[in-house]
Amino acid sequence: MFDPTNVNLDTASAAEVVCYLNRDGNDYNGHLGARISSIFVIGLVSSAATFFPVMARRAPRLRIPLYVYLFARYFGAGVIIATAFVHLLDPAYGEIGPNTCVGMTGSWAEYSWPPAIILASVTAIFLLDFAAERYVERKYGVCREDPEPIITHRDAGDESQPVNTDAKKDVVKDIEAVESGESEDEAALQRSFQQQFAAFLILEFGVIFHSVIIGLNLGVAGSEFATLYPVLVFHQSFEGLGIGARMSAIPFKRTSILPWLLCTLYGLTTPISIAIGLGVRTTYNPNSFTANVVSGVLDSISAGILVYTGLVELLARDFIFDPHRTQDSKRLTFMIVSLLLGAGIMALLGKWA
Repeated sequence: MFDPTNVNLDTASAAEVVCYLNRDGNDYNGHLGARISSIFVIGLVSSAATFFPVMARRAPRLRIPLYVYLFARYFGAGVIIATAFVHLLDPAYGEIGPNTCVGMTGSWAEYSWPPAIILASVTAIFLLDFAAERYVERKYGVCREDPEPIITHRDAGDESQPVNTDAKKDVVKDIEAVESGESEDEAALQRSFQQQFAAFLILEFGVIFHSVIIGLNLGVAGSEFATLYPVLVFHQSFEGLGIGARMSAIPFKRTSILPWLLCTLYGLTTPISIAIGLGVRTTYNPNSFTANVVSGVLDSISAGILVYTGLVELLARDFIFDPHRTQDSKRLTFMIVSLLLGAGIMALLGKWA
């Protein structure tokens, strides 16, 4: 049994010392009213940020300018990429990495698990994505279609026009026609749409994992609660903006309720997690061995998902493999600046959360 009052530096186990130093108990320090308010504030603000791009795309009367939509889309892409590296990968190392209590204990000490789990996650998502694309090619004889041509391929003089144009309605009509089974080509388009939707679900799955962990931690946070609260309001809002912007590019049927359900799911995840954290505020220890294992594994899985999605689905697909993106230098510059701004602000928030 490790005795911190009588330590022989020549014989003491490094694992025992590290585990003792990191064994902080429950840090809950009251402020119940502020914590309860965080449930509603974070839920409302993050939901509004998530719903905005979807509503802007589906409500023509709002007449949202194209550049507002582009900002939301690429700022959100930067946020998602920064989340993967700063808010998931780094914490995973701090929870189950080689220099942690978990990483120095038992079989966890035999291997550096965070990069292995991230690699497995990236590989699994790649195989799922590749299998889906091969299925489309073999069954329908077509490659994946771009679901948002009305955003990527517009004349240089169209910047002042709102996002909601007749072209978008045509895309939605195409999808609706597919569902009535009008032709094989249209069926292929529908299959491509389903593939894009599946890729989005993977993205939201990774973000929701992360939201559960930070919600629980906010509910039981100690003296750092005063700092975490406002930081997480911005954190969840920026992530929601990225989620909503990506979802708004998928041409759902106008009568589909899926976009609204998925926005609601993201908006409610963190508030529900905060409420659960408050329910166990006097017993849950976020620094315990088990909590670190669960949080570290989930953070590693989510990091792998968002690394693949961010670099392949968001960056490579939008900037490298789509020549239409680069035809307008002004628009391309705006997209890149928005991307860097989103990544930079989210990386800065990593200093506190």
